[in-house]
Amino acid sequence: MALLPRALTDPDIGRHLLREEGEVIVDVVRKHWVVYLLPAAVALLALVFWWIFWMVPVRWAMLPMGVATVLSLYAAWRALSAALDCFVITNMRVFRVRGVLARSLATMPLGRILDITVVRPLHGRLLGFGHFTFESAAQDQGLREIRYVGHPDERDLAIQRVVQRSGLRGPRVVN
Repeated sequence: MALLPRALTDPDIGRHLLREEGEVIVDVVRKHWVVYLLPAAVALLALVFWWIFWMVPVRWAMLPMGVATVLSLYAAWRALSAALDCFVITNMRVFRVRGVLARSLATMPLGRILDITVVRPLHGRLLGFGHFTFESAAQDQGLREIRYVGHPDERDLAIQRVVQRSGLRGPRVVN
């Protein structure tokens, strides 16, 4: 990523903060490393086709070269889009910044979060990731599902702590 301009490889989370309102970052959640396995496998396959490119006769060389180029571009795109997908928890809201060429920002104030469902499939439990689903007071929302979150239980507790500290929910009464 050092070869690409910083504007393409940095989601620039700081510019989305409401600093004058006292907003601070509690946690920045990047994709779990498991999302890079597919791009890595595709890149290895591209290397195989690059090797074949050097071994075949010249009249056939364009085919493996074209396949290797397409596979390399696909792997780079998938890895870059995973690297630029950030979920941010602040003391006021949660938001997600993602996108390679066009960036999108989805925001949900903490007061709108009604429920968070954490799903940890078997392979997620073994590898340490899970998926979040947010239920909101809004009917249509831009921030609903966050997939491949590392340490999802800790992140869920962080969100619950921030919501509790902000006074949006009263103290729990235990009978």
